[in-house]
Amino acid sequence: MATRSVNKVILIGHLGKDAETRYTAGGAARTTFTLATNYRWKDAQTGEWKDETEWHNIVLWRQENVANYLTKGRQVYVEGRIQTRTYEDKDGQKRSVTEIVAQDILLLGGRGAEAAAQDESGTQPPLRGTQRPSAAPPEEPFAQGITDDDVPF
Repeated sequence: MATRSVNKVILIGHLGKDAETRYTAGGAARTTFTLATNYRWKDAQTGEWKDETEWHNIVLWRQENVANYLTKGRQVYVEGRIQTRTYEDKDGQKRSVTEIVAQDILLLGGRGAEAAAQDESGTQPPLRGTQRPSAAPPEEPFAQGITDDDVPF
């Protein structure tokens, strides 16, 4: 009987820089970018809110046209898997890097002129051949006027 395992990552964050697409010797497109996610908590001793930012290296294969949409500050949803690989740097030192290999990317809110144009038109450019159109998120009637200080934990 085979043992099952799961390697799945879901992130929502902002791009740290514009995406960059390069091509392998075989002609496959490899788009890379960094994604920042934030974690916020209240310090029990001081009562102050603290923020921690985690940076993720994202790799997207065989998607030539997405770099134009993945610009610094843009908010995106990334779904994929964790992959760690090793390589030798130019000095002959062994290095390892952990990346998120993206399988699905959705453009969310964002910054910049193209984000404003997208918000006005209400359309998103497709990033995957099998991507489903995203519905507008339902409005939350209870989210009005509630701040982090109102939450008891």
